[in-house]
Formats: sequence, structure tokens, C-alpha cells
Amino acid sequence: MTTPSPIEQLHSEIDALQTRIGWMQDSARLKTALDAIEDLQTSVNGMLQRVIGLRTKGYVFEKDLEAQAADFSRQWSEIHPSLVTQINMQSSSLQGSLRSIEIKLTQLNSQRTNPFSARPLMASIESDMSMLETKVRSAETTINGMYNSFNSQVYAVKTHLDNIDYLLTQLAEASFKLLPSEGGIMAVKAVWCKDVKERNDDPEGVLYLTDQRLIFEQKEEVATKKILFITTEKKKVQELKWEIPVVLTDEVKPSKQGMLKNEDHLDIRFGEGATLESAHLHIWQEGTEWLQLLNKAKTKDFDKGRAVAIDQAEVEKVKAVPAQCPSCGANMGQVILRGQDSVKCEYCGFVIRL
Repeated sequence: MTTPSPIEQLHSEIDALQTRIGWMQDSARLKTALDAIEDLQTSVNGMLQRVIGLRTKGYVFEKDLEAQAADFSRQWSEIHPSLVTQINMQSSSLQGSLRSIEIKLTQLNSQRTNPFSARPLMASIESDMSMLETKVRSAETTINGMYNSFNSQVYAVKTHLDNIDYLLTQLAEASFKLLPSEGGIMAVKAVWCKDVKERNDDPEGVLYLTDQRLIFEQKEEVATKKILFITTEKKKVQELKWEIPVVLTDEVKPSKQGMLKNEDHLDIRFGEGATLESAHLHIWQEGTEWLQLLNKAKTKDFDKGRAVAIDQAEVEKVKAVPAQCPSCGANMGQVILRGQDSVKCEYCGFVIRL
């Protein structure tokens, strides 16, 4: 390999410095901060319409979402002007510093054949560049500090709306239907670990929580043919595996598992009358969040914030179910869900139409 001459080395370093200065154009304009603010503005301006869209798709809880979206818009109208003023002021100063560097760069290019004169000038430019980069970081920190708390609040609600959107999309594709007046609360990708320890053949799908039921639906592509351990054929499997009234969730324990303790798992113990004694699930969401959701569903807290009132006719149907079977006299001890169209006696099979 040929060693570059001093002139060639100088040219290479000047070219690299020129590229670096070119990159600083966006930094001096505070492009990163501008893009972040533009994204936030898009989220704020579109949030109310997004909530309305989720209502249209069937989300009936959290009646304050519309008011929260409107309040974000009001707050943003107060924050945004001062942000623009601060960015313009900081950017003007930074671009002034960059122009001074660019003038020195022009002088440096005129000395490309004179390493003796070029080296001190290059060192001066590099020092100025380091100072400018420090100023950019300081300006970005100042600007972020002006709206960081507000941005965190908007991001949290936006993420929540993303989760609701996922729920409604999955419900629209599900192999089962919600009961009349039943409302979906949350859905998450999950694996039902039948023997507690997760295995490759455990069913993967979606765990749903409604105001009345906890539901697991298998929804995945499974291998139907393998050659030398390589899958060559697949089929889609989508079927309801189990559904349990949420009032029968006696105990819920979230945990972190996996080698790096970065997997969220739920251990759920069900009460008498449930089709399962317990279930262990690996979920792709914070387990503690699901603990809170299940507790709120069980205590009917979500009903307090309904945007769409419960159909009282369905409530009256449940109240009208007799305490004892009209056929055999046995106690009708099973949980009856709002929206059911019939109840079957567990002892004699007699069906009561609601």
C-alpha cells in the first residue's frame, strides 16, 4: 500500500472536515428539534379525530379521551409560539457561528497546497466546530426542556391509543364475537404456556380483556411439513381456546422472566366455575399494567368511565334469571354475562331463554 504524500493527506483531511461542516447545516438549523416538534404537532392536531375514529370502531370506555385530546390542543397552542421564537433565536445564532466557520473553510481551501499555513487554520476550524456542536446540544436541551413534560403526556396517550387500535383491529379479525353491550378493553400478543414453562408448540395468539371476559385466541401460522428441521409448509390456525368471566380471576401475579428478565409473564388463578384452574401466559406488554386492568375490570371500574351507556335491557335480562332451575330445582350458580341469550342448567341441561 502506497503511503499518501503530505499534500494528499492534507487534501483528505480537508475533504473530511468539509463533509463534517456540511452535516452541521442541519444541526445549526436545529433540524432534529424542528422535526420532533413537527411530529408532536401532528400527534396533537390529529388526536381528537383519532379518538373519534376509535369510537366509530367500537371503543366505549374512557369518556374523557375527547376532552383530553381537546385540552392537549389548547396547551399546544400556548406552548408552540414560544418554542418557535426560541428555535428561531437559537438557530440564528448557531447559523451565524457556522458562517464564520465556512469563511475559514474557504480560506483553508485556498491553502490546500501549503500544509504549513493550512494546519493551524484547520486546527482553528476544528476547535470552532467542537464549540458549535456543544452550542447545538445546549440549544436542543433548552428547547426540549420547554415542552418535555407535555411531550411525555402526549406520548403516553398516543401509545395508549395505539394499544386500543390494536385491540379493535384484532377484535374485527377474531373468530368470536363480543356479547351485546360487552366492551373490549385491551388486547396483547401472548403465548399460552400450558405447562407453565414455555415450549415451542405452545399456542401463540392474542389475549383479550373485556369488561366481562378474559379470552385467549390462538392466532398463528403453524408448520405442517418440515424437511431437515426446515419448515416447508404452513397453515394458519385461528380458534378460541378459552374464555373465562373476569369476575372469576381470583389471583393475578405478573413476573419478569427470560435470561435477561425482559419477558413479561402472568400467572392467573381462577375461581370455582371457571373452565381452567389457572393459566400461565407470556405477554408482550407490561405484566403490572395487565394486573391493574384485570383488577379494574373485575371491580367494574371501567363502567364508571363509559362513553356509551350499558343497554339496560341486557342488565334486566340477567336480573331476571331465576336463582333455581325451573326444571330440576338446582341452584343456578354459574356466572351469567350481560348479553347472553340463554342459560343452561349444569345439572339437567334445561335451557332458559333470556
